[in-house]
Parts: sequence; C-alpha cells; structure tokens
Amino acid sequence: MDRPSNPLVGVVIVNWNGLADTVVCLESVLRSSYSPLHVIVVDNGSQGDDAAAIRQRFGGKVEVIETGRNLGYAGGCNVGIRAALGQGCQFVLLLNNDARVSSDCIAQLMRAAQGLPQAGALCPKIYFAERPNIVQSTGGRVNLWTGTARQVGRGEPDMGQWETLAERDYADGACMLIARPALEAVGLLDEEYFAYWEETDWCFRAREKGFRCYYVPTAHAWHRGASSFSPSRYHFYYRRGVFMFLRKRATPLHLLTAILYHVLVLAPLFLLKNPAQAGRLAIEARALLWHLRNPVHRETIVSQR
Repeated sequence: MDRPSNPLVGVVIVNWNGLADTVVCLESVLRSSYSPLHVIVVDNGSQGDDAAAIRQRFGGKVEVIETGRNLGYAGGCNVGIRAALGQGCQFVLLLNNDARVSSDCIAQLMRAAQGLPQAGALCPKIYFAERPNIVQSTGGRVNLWTGTARQVGRGEPDMGQWETLAERDYADGACMLIARPALEAVGLLDEEYFAYWEETDWCFRAREKGFRCYYVPTAHAWHRGASSFSPSRYHFYYRRGVFMFLRKRATPLHLLTAILYHVLVLAPLFLLKNPAQAGRLAIEARALLWHLRNPVHRETIVSQR
C-alpha cells in the first residue's frame, strides 16, 4: 500500500509549571503550514491548573494528558509518544515547551524525512529565542573519550554557513522529529535519565539499529533552554546524565578517560575562569558521586504506564 503523501504527525510537548511558555509554543505549532497534525500536551504534574488552562484556551485543537506527577522529561515524552502512536501517527515531533517553530518548520522536516528513508530522527536549525539570529544548535556531536557533547554551530551568527543537510551524532531534543519505524525498532526514551542526555542516548541506540540522525537547514525553531530547572538542578541532572550515558553506551576505557578529563581538566579550567561559581563544582561533584552509589542499567528503562 502506498504511503500517504502527508502522513499524520504527532507533536508532543511536555509541560511542567510552564504555562506561559507552553502557550507560545502551541500557538506556533498551530500556525504550522503542515497538516495533518495531532498535538498532545503532557502535563507532567504541574502544581497549578496548567492543564485546565490549556484545555480552555485551545479546546479540541490540543489533546491534554495529565500524568499526576513529574515523570521527568523522558517519562513525560514517552506518555505522549504512546498516545501519538495510538492515534496512528507515522512521525512524532518532540518539542520543548520553551521552544517555538516557524510556520514551515514541520513541513520542511517532513520533506527531508520523506527523502531519507534511513532517517531515524531529524532536527531543524535552532536559534536562541533571545537572540533570534544566533545559532543555538544544528544537531550535535559527541566525544566518548572526553564525555562531552557540543551543539554544532552554537553561538555563531547565522551567516549562511549552516545551509547543508548533514548527518549528526544526535538530533537536538529541543525539536526532534522521529519516524515511527525507528520508534518501533529502537523503543522509547530511556527514563533512567529523568532529564538531559535522553535524546542523545536514543539517537545512539538508533544508530545501532541502522538509522541515521540529520540536521535540516531549511527548518527553523527558536529555543530559550534550561528554563524548567533551577541552575543547581540543571547542573546536577546534566552532569549525572553525562556519566549515565557513558556507563550505558561507551566502554570502560571511555568512562575512565572522561572522568579524568572532567576532574583534571574541565573542573580546574572552570574554577580558574569562574572563581565566584565554585559552588557549581560541588553540585557536579555530587552528580559524579551519585554514580558510585547507584547502579545503571545498560538496557533501556521504560515504565509500563
């Protein structure tokens, strides 16, 4: 049977006490030139009446699912992914609630996806929301030896230097389109991460299954970033995620060299450049020590909700 020319795309947005951002994000999605869309907001245990406010404002244009508690970003996304697949969606767009997309962003991602049958995930050119001509990400690269990831192009003014479709180690999770066959082969996001590095983990698992991740320069989005967590929680979960990723997806030698690099190179350099922020090192040390006390499962942890 022929594939539909415009497959149904499920847009999954996780909201956690971020109503104002989520409203802006939804308004951008609902202006999309692509159809059909099934838009899902997963309210991840917000303390206020965010879910009711979204239902009242957007009515039947948006499906709202309430989890009742904070399942983490990966867990919240998985709730939405299951719902999207249950609706027959052939693609799922994971979109941070503090991001917004251009009117043709989804259409451009879909155009690229349909021309790349091996594509598991694709991301747009993402700009900083506060500096709309400065690139935040064109997808990412990972160095297993140093335990570092970088968003390609981050901080550069857009002078047309990132106009080529390109393969990346991972598609940026702030706005990531995933094909249904890849989800069915690879599985859902690993909920053991809770937040940060879960999309990198998924993309590496996808590569093991023969899929590829791409950056699509004709698709555009804007992202504020790190707005859900306080700085201390962000640094803890991000650094914990680094070493969780290495324990799951890298070799023991990679893990050893990365620990040495973080402790002997990154930490001293950061302290020299930012002596007033020494407290951050204590937070990141706590994230590293977490791994001494807790097992990490190499298999993917996904709840059975």
